[in-house]
Amino acid sequence: MSKGANVPIDVPAVRAVLSWTGGPGAPDVDASALLLTAAGAVRNDADFIFYNQPDHDSGAVQHLGKQSTADALQVDLRRIEPDIERVVLAASADGGTFGQVQGLRLQLLDTASGAAVADFPMTASTETAFIGGELYRRGGGWKFRAVGQGYASGLGGLATDFGISVAAEEPPAAAAPPAPAPMGAPAPRMTKGEDKLPVDMRKRLSLRKQQVAISLEKRGASGLRARVVLVLDASGSMTTLYNNLTVARVVERMAAVAAQLDDDGEMQAWTFASRPARLPDLQLGDMPEWIRLHVRVGALMKQRRLKPGQIDMKTVGIANDEPKVIAEVRQFVRAAPVAEPTLVLFFSDGGVYKNKEIEDELRAAAAEPVFWQFVGLGRAAFGVLEQFDTLPGRVVDNVGFFAVDDIDRLPDADLYDRLLSEFPSWIRAAREHGIVRG
Repeated sequence: MSKGANVPIDVPAVRAVLSWTGGPGAPDVDASALLLTAAGAVRNDADFIFYNQPDHDSGAVQHLGKQSTADALQVDLRRIEPDIERVVLAASADGGTFGQVQGLRLQLLDTASGAAVADFPMTASTETAFIGGELYRRGGGWKFRAVGQGYASGLGGLATDFGISVAAEEPPAAAAPPAPAPMGAPAPRMTKGEDKLPVDMRKRLSLRKQQVAISLEKRGASGLRARVVLVLDASGSMTTLYNNLTVARVVERMAAVAAQLDDDGEMQAWTFASRPARLPDLQLGDMPEWIRLHVRVGALMKQRRLKPGQIDMKTVGIANDEPKVIAEVRQFVRAAPVAEPTLVLFFSDGGVYKNKEIEDELRAAAAEPVFWQFVGLGRAAFGVLEQFDTLPGRVVDNVGFFAVDDIDRLPDADLYDRLLSEFPSWIRAAREHGIVRG
């Protein structure tokens, strides 16, 4: 197809495959989709589908994920809601322009048979965001138009054109205010380093901070301050969750908790498998690079030359030994006391078997100014962690636990409500027993 051409779509569902040729210095490319009404705008942020929001609520559009030099979306035309007139198929380039991307091509394939429905080779120059094509309603059916339009202003410029409000990148001091908070929600504070984030990440962070604030307000804990520590299971069974970027998305969502609770915009972090290893502190403004360098699975990963600050994951191992990392985090808290309490966000896919050792560590930790919030990724044998709510013999209940089958499908509001459901009540109990000051 040539630019501007259109073809009818006679199949019920298509897979839109954006592909390119890799090469030295080429930027990373990500596909996305926007569902537009007759007014040419999204109804709300949920109509923007991309790597960090991969599924539309209707089930009509899904981001299938990237494989080397291709990224794909699936569109089920039968499930598109009546007030949606167009689905724009877009892309963004991270670390360069589309002019550096060779062999850029958008293909539509019949989901059922894999047969080609449309094939559009594209060229670009200085653009950092790009519309490859669009699916649109016509005469009771659907058609595809080859668009080939770029935006030098990046994903922010593209998003703004279709009704998604984003903060301006420069100058930081004149950045647009974040999207309005839901009724009754406190306005989010600008956290140190937040202005350095890419515009799409900064927008997500702002909305998530508001949601964290709402979750705290529900529990009478508005304005609560705490140090936040992140612990990530890197055992062999976690490999898929690292490879499909689930863990990377978890880190970004947890950064909003730290940004709302801790004024310095930092989060201490550990990874563990057979042995624990402390990661460099996550500075909010460095989050994209921190995730790229440090969110990695253990010894099963092919080890490349290490970058400064990276942990040799071979030394971390494959099996999961929770007591060791719990003990190391406890030692850190004792060695580096702060005025605020500490919230540990501990993510694991289960396989817990050192139940007595874990119980001993967390019983001993009950007299320390730390709340341990465990999150199970899946439903695989969390052992003693599931029993702490009813485990007697502690001065305060210092442990929370919940499991979720697919954390990517858990909305932010629900995730933060679960994460923070017990923390404020623990603080009140810990103050009564002199464990927490103030």
